[in-house]
Amino acid sequence: MSFGSFNSQHHQAKAEINVVPLVDVMLVLLVIFIITAPLLTHSVKIDLPKASSTPNITKPEHIEFAIREDGDLYWNGVLIPKETLATRFALEAKKEPQPELHIRADRLVHYEKVAQVMAAAAKTGLLRIGFVSDPASE
Repeated sequence: MSFGSFNSQHHQAKAEINVVPLVDVMLVLLVIFIITAPLLTHSVKIDLPKASSTPNITKPEHIEFAIREDGDLYWNGVLIPKETLATRFALEAKKEPQPELHIRADRLVHYEKVAQVMAAAAKTGLLRIGFVSDPASE
């Protein structure tokens, strides 16, 4: 603060920063941080599972399933009757890890036949179903 004489005639505005409110705010914040800091260090002990960063190398087997234009069904290259399809899918669905079903269909196979195979696989519990196509034959 600047002090001047009381009898000076010209009064100029004094450009000073009043720091008292700033100090008050800083003291209040300091008290708040002092009170809350011990609460942040309090923790609950938990036994967390240990994780490893190594990739899982076991790959599930897959089933190569082919549908020919005439309606023939092939399981890994072997011709199978349509009646045994549901029982085979049910046996594969029980395996751990569950195999992937790769469906290959001829170009002129009606989608109805493909949908029937997919429905039979889904009903028995096979979750991983994919299509295999040959882009070079276009």
